[in-house]
This record gives sequence, C-alpha cells and structure tokens, in this order.
Amino acid sequence: MPSFPNSWKGRRLGGLGAVLFTTLAVIYPIAVYFFHDRAPFLLFAGGACCLLLLRAFVVRSELSTMLRAPMLVAVGVIVALSALDAAIAAKAYPAVLSVIVATVFGNSLRHPPSIIERIARIEDPHLTVTGQAYCRKVTWVWTVWLVANAVVATGLALWGSLDLWALWTGLVSYLVMGVLFSGEIMLRPWLLRRAGA
Repeated sequence: MPSFPNSWKGRRLGGLGAVLFTTLAVIYPIAVYFFHDRAPFLLFAGGACCLLLLRAFVVRSELSTMLRAPMLVAVGVIVALSALDAAIAAKAYPAVLSVIVATVFGNSLRHPPSIIERIARIEDPHLTVTGQAYCRKVTWVWTVWLVANAVVATGLALWGSLDLWALWTGLVSYLVMGVLFSGEIMLRPWLLRRAGA
C-alpha cells in the first residue's frame, strides 16, 4: 500500500499495524490452501473476522477510520456465511477486502479529493487542476480493478476449485496490482506532460 501524509498515518504503531495486516491479507489465501485439511474452514473464517476487526480498531489513522464501517459490515457478511457454509465463508475474505477498499476509493470519487490525489499531494501540495483530473482517472482505474477482483474472487470461491481460488487470490491478483502500480508510476510523467500538467 502507498504511504499517506502525516494526517493519515496516525501513530507509528498504526503504520506498522497497516503493514502487518496487509502482509497477513497476502498470506491468508496461502494459509487456507496449505492448511485446510488440517484445520476446519470455520477456524479460517474466524481468523478472517479477527483480522478485519483488528484492522478496524487497532490501526490508528484517518484511512482506518474510513475503512472501519465497511470492515464491520464485512465481518457481518463472513459471520452470516459461516452459518451457511464455512468453506465459502473462509474463502470470502479476499473478496470482501477488495470490496472494502473499492468502497473507499469509489466514495472518494463522489466526495473529492480522490484517494490518489491525496497520495499525490504528499509530493506536490499544490497539485494543478490537470493533475487532480489525472489522479481522479487513476482512482477510477483502481476502483474498477478492485471491483473486478472482488467479482473474480467471489466466483472462484463459489464455483471454482480451491487451487484456482488460491492461485488468483494469493498470487495473480497481487501480480496485477503490482503491474498497475508500477505501470502508473512509469507512465505518470509522460501522461502528465501530454495533458499539459
């Protein structure tokens, strides 16, 4: 995840907590894949709920405050799914995580400045109007990707094999995010020059 300005970082513990929970989110599908035959799916679903609750209440930052309500809703969804199908509930975590972040990104498009603009203002507090418009487009790209990722992860959780679900949620989706992130960084100077920013 990119860094946020001081008003977003909160305490140093919050920043370390965000890194920790992001790492756990990456590891989660791998853990489910390798240990599902040694532990009940209900245990993984409970672990996912704990991760969401810890992320909502332990990490102190403005971003975490924005994420809190969606995370509590996500916990409710996983708990409800657990009562119906523990295996589906255990595999719901990556999808609901994408929905949470997509919600925050999408909401920032409705209530500017966009998330990407807030990040960009770390380096350039006096961002031009063209730069703001560019940041809005990048926020749209991330929002669309996050929604698409949630749809694919949900489809694989419901109808795909555990192998495909783990491959997508534990590897492919992060590779795509890496390509989007690094590609945007490389193309940003050229795109801003072309836009006259």
